[in-house]
Amino acid sequence: MKDITILGIESSCDETAAAVVRNGREVLSGVINTQIDIHKKFGGVVPEVASRCHIEVIDEVIDEALLQAGLALSDVDAIAVTYGPGLVGALLVGVSTAKSLAYALKKPLVPVNHIRGHIMANFVAHKDLEPPFVCLVASGGHSHIVEVQSYTDFKILGRTRDDAAGEAFDKIARVLGLGYPGGPLIDELARKGNPEAVRFPRVKMAQNSLDFSFSGVKTAVINYLHKLEQNNEGYNSADIAASFQEAVVDVLSTHTLEAALKTKNRTIALAGGVASNSALRERMSALCAERGISVIYPPPKLCTDNAVMIACAGYYGYLNGDFADMTLNAVANLQL
Repeated sequence: MKDITILGIESSCDETAAAVVRNGREVLSGVINTQIDIHKKFGGVVPEVASRCHIEVIDEVIDEALLQAGLALSDVDAIAVTYGPGLVGALLVGVSTAKSLAYALKKPLVPVNHIRGHIMANFVAHKDLEPPFVCLVASGGHSHIVEVQSYTDFKILGRTRDDAAGEAFDKIARVLGLGYPGGPLIDELARKGNPEAVRFPRVKMAQNSLDFSFSGVKTAVINYLHKLEQNNEGYNSADIAASFQEAVVDVLSTHTLEAALKTKNRTIALAGGVASNSALRERMSALCAERGISVIYPPPKLCTDNAVMIACAGYYGYLNGDFADMTLNAVANLQL
């Protein structure tokens, strides 16, 4: 079979990324331009600023990805791009660029769902991984439990009803004065604290539901801190961080294990920025070891937004004939 080389483009939030991947799993290059330092002073991503930053750097990011791969644009077989979900202005930069390249080069254009992209990072990190398996996708914008039935067929088993897990991490980090992005900072601080210092709530939607809700625990932490401040009582930030993280990790891990047991899958994958959380990895591994279920996850650089995962998803979309024409548009609230 002929080798298929995909140029992937990602611009859904605050990372401008491009990558070249051969046959879905062989990474020839992966370039990321992050805007973290720009948005840090605002305490979160400012959509209009993010869009402008994407416009400024996307061409050079693509050029660098091709240079690292040792290829010209004419050497790639297709262009894959994230078209949702995400910030609509940011998405439009990537989509417009990909459409222009595909049109000019007369190459197929493969639209990629960002959430699917996160899942596909596991195929890059684990060369022998094949469907089916259960995947927990947890990031700043998404919290899903997905059964990966094939390379192009996905079934949602559970999802957040309100805040995503990563969003809750960011908000609590802000309340604790830690800065942005909050996930890694909470993780680091929590290692110094007692996860049993405060029992924050865990939400169970219904008896058979695998859905999440993180707005309640976020509000509980904020109210707890406000009450202490009103009474002029001090608190240990590390204990608060550890207790909050414990509540989130508890729900994420138990729901994901329950999904694997219900579907009789023997492999659980983690994906998304929160998949880098050390407590989540440890808890998931411990729970699954008791049941003889294997747990896998990508390295941290493939957990955050990147174009390697988009190129991987694009490869399997290419094989499946999932092509788009020049009417492709950004879809901010695209569903899995």
